[in-house]
Amino acid sequence: MADFEWYRSFCTIYKHNSVSEAAKARIMTQPAMSQHLASLEAEVGESLFVRTSRKIIPTERGKALYSQLAPLIESLEEATMSFKSASLPTLTVIKIGAAHEFYTEKILPRLHTYNMSTITNLGTADQLLELLKEDKLDLIITSKRYQAPGIEYQKLMDEEFVIVAPSDCEIPVTDDLKSLEQWLSSQNWISYGLDLPMIRRIWREHFKKRPQIRPIHIIPDLHLILKAIENSPCLSVIPTYLLRNSANEKTKVIYEDLRVKNELFFAYKLKHKHLPQVHEMMTLIREDV
Repeated sequence: MADFEWYRSFCTIYKHNSVSEAAKARIMTQPAMSQHLASLEAEVGESLFVRTSRKIIPTERGKALYSQLAPLIESLEEATMSFKSASLPTLTVIKIGAAHEFYTEKILPRLHTYNMSTITNLGTADQLLELLKEDKLDLIITSKRYQAPGIEYQKLMDEEFVIVAPSDCEIPVTDDLKSLEQWLSSQNWISYGLDLPMIRRIWREHFKKRPQIRPIHIIPDLHLILKAIENSPCLSVIPTYLLRNSANEKTKVIYEDLRVKNELFFAYKLKHKHLPQVHEMMTLIREDV
């Protein structure tokens, strides 16, 4: 008779396409994980994966078995976490991480409505991922989807970025992309970082080249960049949600067709996937964005 742990190991291997990565996610040794798979394959009577040099690929029987097992195992794990949470204090605690701007605009205004306590860290995508790996955070909102053992991602939203200028900036009218690119390149720019995040993305998507821009200022805070544009003849790239919330007459969006989209994700450890507070926080944030 098959052991429930064999099923859990099989589903984890299926998600990671790797026995070694699955072992890390389940905090097991690789030989133990391989033994679980071998035992289940013996019980089923055929191979569930085809081994290649870099990863393992599910067979048709493996795919069919996963489609049957995955929802059942998730239901059991959710039920287990619900039983555990029943003995916890009414007000639970969750450790969350996000970029300063997203937190300020999307989470902070609604924080008083959350039926839980929060411990917050603000930082870059790289910094937040490291804190998540070290169990110093339970849930992060990130714009980068790294392949890291034991980390799972769920899409949160698409954010849009547009070019912003002072409201009195004179903008040439042209349909010629080359002329437009030359004019934009000749302007003073404020960037979030030296690698021109999002500015580089606009150039790559719309002009099919790298930007030849040396920003006049580097300011790693979108709120402060917007404030700087209000008071100086500079351009920058700002998310539209920040513009909607700031609503001032000192800046304007220029060349709206040059906007770009960027994905935001929730990220959490697989072992925390069924924590009630993680689910509740993701639901609350989704409602607000």
